[in-house]
Amino acid sequence: MELSHKDVRSIISIIDEAQHLEEIELVFAGLRLHVRRGGSAASPAHAPQPAASGGPAARAALAPAPAQAHTHGQSHPPKAEVALAAGEIALRAPMLGTFYRASAPGEKPFVEVGQQVKADDSVAVIEVMKLFNSIRAGVDGTVVSIDAENACLVEFNQILIVIAKS
Repeated sequence: MELSHKDVRSIISIIDEAQHLEEIELVFAGLRLHVRRGGSAASPAHAPQPAASGGPAARAALAPAPAQAHTHGQSHPPKAEVALAAGEIALRAPMLGTFYRASAPGEKPFVEVGQQVKADDSVAVIEVMKLFNSIRAGVDGTVVSIDAENACLVEFNQILIVIAKS
């Protein structure tokens, strides 16, 4: 049995409502969920720190269970918010998941810096619970920067790619 994104959000909500819990870790079906009330700086550096959707009191960390020792899903802290020049737009992560620049390992990336794109072009994919979600450019333009690391976790609303509109 696999947990859906909705299942994880429900679990976080239930934990957030349990006011007596300060910290809990759940490992289930290849998913590791670590929730710490108050978001201490002592959190593991390898786990992402998205804001829990169940409420502001908890911060959640999602990562592959320890038995899955591979680079897929590694977390790197998001880069600081970039200042966009006039005519640039930031493509943001529509969800928490693993960002991929190519459709498969060893394949050519969807886009490179300096490449022209059309609004309907796929520029990346985000994997959530074995479902791959295509990320489209949304505008015609030129790729200015790729701010997310390949095969790493991204947070909701994190800047993935910057495109200069043409």
